[in-house]
Amino acid sequence: MSASPTPPAHPDGRGLERLLPDIATLQDRLAESGYLTDEGLATALFCAVRLPQPILLEGEAGVGKTQAAKSLAQVLGTPLIRLQCYDGIEAAEAIYEWNYPRQLLAIRLAEAEGTHLREADLFGPDYLVERPLLQAVRHQGPRPAVLLIDEVDRADEEFEAFLFELLAEGTITIPEIGTVKAEVPPVAVLTSNRTRDLHDALKRRCLYHWIDYPDVARAAQIIRLHVPSAAEGLTTGVAAAVQRLRSLDLQKPPGVAEAIDWVGALRLLGVTRLDGDLVARTLGSALKYREDLDVALGRGVSWIGTGD
Repeated sequence: MSASPTPPAHPDGRGLERLLPDIATLQDRLAESGYLTDEGLATALFCAVRLPQPILLEGEAGVGKTQAAKSLAQVLGTPLIRLQCYDGIEAAEAIYEWNYPRQLLAIRLAEAEGTHLREADLFGPDYLVERPLLQAVRHQGPRPAVLLIDEVDRADEEFEAFLFELLAEGTITIPEIGTVKAEVPPVAVLTSNRTRDLHDALKRRCLYHWIDYPDVARAAQIIRLHVPSAAEGLTTGVAAAVQRLRSLDLQKPPGVAEAIDWVGALRLLGVTRLDGDLVARTLGSALKYREDLDVALGRGVSWIGTGD
């Protein structure tokens, strides 16, 4: 994890200290919410909440980065405010925009009534549409909201620059209004699949943690948490099969979510252990591209199911 300047401490810091006095408590409460973590990730999330400081979670798709933020919000008992990034996203879509139809209606109404409408009247709270970043800054608490900036690597470098003020100072500047400062700064969780390198200036403002795929034992434990009625042999077998699939040259290797879906499908069919015929018929729960299915089935259902 890397260090950087941090925004002011949460006003409800004592409440957070009582809620999450140590890393073990956070790890236990995340598990109660259905999210299992290792000590490294629990430590990173604990620091993000208690310092407070933004955290950047990187890793392959499907390792649980987004779910970490969702579960953290559940543990804190606060809103999850999500900004889904994509190619071409602009600041107005993430921070705020003005309600132009309503402004136009106000102008026409003023003209009809013969009243004078100042520019300041049109750019006030009644016409401001809050987007996720502004919603997070204006959250009143008492505990901080969890702001999930998902797949930030899909946005461009210009958009990254819009995040600096919020991440470093807990503020957002709106030209027509001025600077809005968070009374209760959000816990900011950024995720990246590393489709491109993020700017060093963004990384300096964040704690950092890499989430790797879980090993077979941990993956089976996670699956059983979500599909408790599944046979232990089935969960372990699917966890091992998914790990083998990841060793192939696939466009989209299966993540934990796909393993859970696969076990759910097999459990629905009454399966207690992986079977060659059912591997072939249900592999679409784990692999989502025709080419990936061809590559996997080319190795044989026996190899997928048992490694032989």
